[in-house]
Amino acid sequence: MRNDAENVRVRGSGTQSVYVTLRQEILSMALEPGSPLDEVRLSERFRMSRTPIREALLRLAADGLVTTLPNRNTIVATIDFASLPTYFEALTLMYRVTTRGAAQRRNGEIMKTVRRHQKDFADAVAARDAYAMIEANREFHVAIAELAGNSYYTAFFARLLDEGRRILRLYYSTFDDRLPRQYVDEHEEIITAIEAGDVERADRLAIAHAGQIVRQIQEYIARDLDRPVAISMS
Repeated sequence: MRNDAENVRVRGSGTQSVYVTLRQEILSMALEPGSPLDEVRLSERFRMSRTPIREALLRLAADGLVTTLPNRNTIVATIDFASLPTYFEALTLMYRVTTRGAAQRRNGEIMKTVRRHQKDFADAVAARDAYAMIEANREFHVAIAELAGNSYYTAFFARLLDEGRRILRLYYSTFDDRLPRQYVDEHEEIITAIEAGDVERADRLAIAHAGQIVRQIQEYIARDLDRPVAISMS
């Protein structure tokens, strides 16, 4: 028989597995906003008891990715379009402060990581792999934030990028996942400015990069707002 410590370890492993799987499905939009998350069905799907399922759902709720309704049913969180202006304001600020900070500090080893994520992003764009694009884009900007050296900014920026992945997924779908080369080129320009230590150019590029993404997403939302898509950033 397993002892208590072994049971906790096994349950923790199960919780992590369910959490990671559901989180990826939610962020990639495989599980659409508003989709029900029934503990019994999830228990059957993952072939484990309801306890690790419930714990995984609690973690997803803490991430703002699932919501428990008054009737105690759990659904994939919706996206509140009304909150997007303040979200975009925070996102733009984080693009700026992290890119400026990276140009001020410069670090060859961390830049290798930034370039690796940039290659992953370019490869994903070429392959029209939307989920890989979104993942690589997140890691690219988080690595730049880490280079800037403020752990609070890094954590906040990572959270913002995570919250925005579902919006990006919807946006990429308007291109049939053929993301313009422009995004790859802008990343390259940002890398060049950081490596040169050109703080003001890095700042200008960050403003432009954030600005065009915000404008394009806003245009997409304005164009398709009448579609029955229930989406929450919170």
